[in-house]
Amino acid sequence: MFSMMVNIKSKSIVLIILVLLISGLLSDVSATHISKPILSEARTEYTQGEKIVVNGWVNYQDQPTSDVLLNAKLLRADGTEVTEVFHISDKQGKFSFEFETNRLLPGSYQIIVTSKCLEVHRPVCTYQSSTLAIDVKE
Repeated sequence: MFSMMVNIKSKSIVLIILVLLISGLLSDVSATHISKPILSEARTEYTQGEKIVVNGWVNYQDQPTSDVLLNAKLLRADGTEVTEVFHISDKQGKFSFEFETNRLLPGSYQIIVTSKCLEVHRPVCTYQSSTLAIDVKE
């Protein structure tokens, strides 16, 4: 009977250890990578024919971060996508997107720049974005 009680206690201890190990592994799975594009020197009004230029840098833990894939979308006021482009942040963590306005109708648009994170972090990327509202005049 004593050996049976020891056996049950041993199994309980092993079960508790397994639960602790598994919960520790799962906490790593829920880790996230948060990098966010910060827009700088942003103009909000353009004339048809002018090139729209959006500059910025990638913020990760309050530091500029290089080699981060970024996506920029130019959207009409109704949300329809006009164009989409991708760039990687440079060695200083900076990026620049350009959009032509020759074929744009006058009106309001949005540019959404999204961080797609470093390649190694994409499975845990939070895809942070920054948005800029612009107007295109005749």
